[in-house]
Amino acid sequence: MSHEPVGVLIIGAGASGGAFAWSIEDLGMSVLCLEQGPWVKQSDLPTNGMDWEARGLGQYAPDPNVRQLPADYPVNSSESAITPVMYNAVGGSTILWAAHFPRLRPRDFTVRTDDGVAADWPIRYETLEPFFARNDQMMGVSGLAGDPAYPYHEPPLPPLPLGRGGNRIARGFESLGWHWWPSDSAIISRAYEGREPCINLGACVSGCTQGAKASTDITYWPVAQRKGVQIRTGCRVQQITLDEDGLADGVLYFDEDGALQEQKAEIVVVACNGIGTPRLLLNSRSDRFPDGLANSSGLVGKNLMFHPVGHVAGIFDEPLDGRAGPDGCALWSHEFMPSDPSRGFVRGYQFQIGRSDGPASTALVGGAQGPVAWGKEHHASFARIFNHTASIGIMAEDLPEETNSVTLDPELTDSNGIPAPKITYTVSENSRKMLAHGLEKAEQVIRAAGASDVVVGPHVRVAGWHLLGTARMGTDPQTSVVNEWGRAHDVKNLFVIDGSVFVTAGAVNPTSTIQAIALYVADSMKRNVERLLD
Repeated sequence: MSHEPVGVLIIGAGASGGAFAWSIEDLGMSVLCLEQGPWVKQSDLPTNGMDWEARGLGQYAPDPNVRQLPADYPVNSSESAITPVMYNAVGGSTILWAAHFPRLRPRDFTVRTDDGVAADWPIRYETLEPFFARNDQMMGVSGLAGDPAYPYHEPPLPPLPLGRGGNRIARGFESLGWHWWPSDSAIISRAYEGREPCINLGACVSGCTQGAKASTDITYWPVAQRKGVQIRTGCRVQQITLDEDGLADGVLYFDEDGALQEQKAEIVVVACNGIGTPRLLLNSRSDRFPDGLANSSGLVGKNLMFHPVGHVAGIFDEPLDGRAGPDGCALWSHEFMPSDPSRGFVRGYQFQIGRSDGPASTALVGGAQGPVAWGKEHHASFARIFNHTASIGIMAEDLPEETNSVTLDPELTDSNGIPAPKITYTVSENSRKMLAHGLEKAEQVIRAAGASDVVVGPHVRVAGWHLLGTARMGTDPQTSVVNEWGRAHDVKNLFVIDGSVFVTAGAVNPTSTIQAIALYVADSMKRNVERLLD
């Protein structure tokens, strides 16, 4: 293994790291990515066997505290109302995601101007639009052009089928006169770029054995490697190091054998998600940065945003074939996303239509559809629910609050002795009002769709897929961590490209926007290479 200095060192091979690596290779510098997880073989994924649901609750569970794989690090979430979930591997959490792929909307970038809360982004939707489009091509996005909730754009592939359940819920929206549209999905609906289309296994969140779901290990990384990018797995970065001038000059990391290694670089790029990135920056203390690297603002780790989620499920008399199809990728509704002060809260939420659980999950707990009876009533109760449900998820916009934070735990460490992240997070009063409103409106839709029974659930605890805001972007070094193209205000050759740069969260899944930002940062670096360190 060569430890020769490289031009660009990327930490993290997930959604943003893969997109950035593919683009930045054009700069003409040597590029290396360090990833603490392994390559995941599609042949090892749960859906190759009949026990896929059980493995999805263990080895492939979304919560690293449940998985406890060698690549994982523990997360102290005892003081958080939402459990953060992630996956460490080449491809990151795109290995286990549902691939629901909306973009932030134009007004999500101007929250302060429009609604008087939070802050405006230093960039706009129009800035990112060409990078959204390029990312859709690279990932392979299925959808339908013309959604009135967005500026016009054309996904490269036709939309995925709505399924029986999706069609029933769509009729409910239509009967109320409310917006709905087939969702943009990072799942291919027909053969594309050497990948085969979705075959409706219905187990996206435990990994796609078909390769139809766009995890970056099968989209960006093969192309990036062919261009010359190197990737080194099993590398857990302990800290980013500085030279005598205060510039980042590389990292210290533990290899798979637990040996401490050093890797030098001219430019360091952090892509470790909204929890891993502040953890690394806070652990990279020095005499120059006693409170953590790039933290003169004191905002590294602050303003953590998730998306609080609620669920309403309907039980229908006819079978809906609910588990045959991509979970969470039927349709969406932005009916209640624009702010309306008469509702009693600011900003809004998205409706996202889900399918039903597999047989084992239904038998055990019933999932979002309510409990399944035990004893002699079990089979009748199971038959009443299984394959007869459809659900609506309410995804509430989370506004930034400095009290919601990632810090270093004083006691808990990973297997290499690096302090674990501690999450402090409370669902705000605004979000609680938003969820209550969303649950009420979702119940109206489900009933309008013809459900015979409706189950209304509280906010979901294990819902922390979206890790945002902890190294926010801005033009003022006193109120942000990185500038408008991802460069740390305090360290001129240090960049952050993941969800931690989000200024506000919007009310939609963030991966499309995260990747567009990563491509935009890479493009900005290439265009400004001669004054990169000015």
